[in-house]
Amino acid sequence: MKAIQFHEAGGPEVLRYDEVPVPAIGPGEVLVRVHAAGVNPPDWYLREGMKVMPAAMRPVLRFPLIPGTDMSGVVRAVAPDVRGFAVGDEVFGMLRFPGFDGRSYAEYVAAPASDLAHKPAGVDHVRAAGAPMAVLTAWQYLVDLGHDVPSPFTGRVHRPVPITPGTTALVNGAAGGVGHFAVQLAKWKGAHVVAVASGRHERFLRELGADEFIDYTRTRATEVVSGVDLVIDCVGGPDSSRFLTVLKRGGTMLPVFFAQYDPEETARLGVTVSNIQVRSSGPQLAEIGRLFDEGRLRVGLDSTYPLSEAGTAHTRAVRGHLQGKIVLTVVP
Repeated sequence: MKAIQFHEAGGPEVLRYDEVPVPAIGPGEVLVRVHAAGVNPPDWYLREGMKVMPAAMRPVLRFPLIPGTDMSGVVRAVAPDVRGFAVGDEVFGMLRFPGFDGRSYAEYVAAPASDLAHKPAGVDHVRAAGAPMAVLTAWQYLVDLGHDVPSPFTGRVHRPVPITPGTTALVNGAAGGVGHFAVQLAKWKGAHVVAVASGRHERFLRELGADEFIDYTRTRATEVVSGVDLVIDCVGGPDSSRFLTVLKRGGTMLPVFFAQYDPEETARLGVTVSNIQVRSSGPQLAEIGRLFDEGRLRVGLDSTYPLSEAGTAHTRAVRGHLQGKIVLTVVP
């Protein structure tokens, strides 16, 4: 089969379109013919050698590596102990995350059945492959964490803030992968949603349910918004703490990407900062799949590339300012 591999850490140019063996399945696994694979930040973090982590915490990588966690495809074989899936089923999932062995940038993948759900009937494989990591991140932040594993960043177990009609939620970086799902899930739960993104995304975000839109290239959200219950910051970086001031006392900051906050400042403002590391969950994807089938959720597509052009896809991803997800097509 064909797969994307890299034999050393580096830029997008290290991604190679190689011939590799079809994987064997073990207990609890199914073999999936991959139709499409989603592109996510951990994919290029891995390709770069996990430089985003402090040197002392970086894992030892054993090359060659096949990147990727998100995929959608069709079951071709099922281990004897697997229940709930059969040959011919259309499935989607985020495989073995957190971890570095998803191996979804390939024509076939051995997938843990526990990480899979049946693909929503009304969503094609390309859009289904774009959903898992981003939508599970938003879901585990906003709706149901689904486990009691402490965050590796704080040592505490995240507890989603109840969202009810009357809750105001601001989503920074609202047009990207996690952001556009956070907008939709917060709206589904009844929140008044303020979306922050560049102006070209306004129509897209209003179609997804945003009640207010702020073009950050023209207006600083911190100067026009206050008294917010919840901030979902999908951008991160050194300036993230500026959004603490838009929260009311008792409000909550949810940083999706790494950011540092001064505990003295958060205590003075009376706000809570909580984060997660998203984890694979087939049962949660099954629940989310029903929302797709009901038309309550949709997947935004920034762009698609053939599997063989994964390097080009990574170049586009790292450039940023996405509207939805980037997806690699495996079966034309």
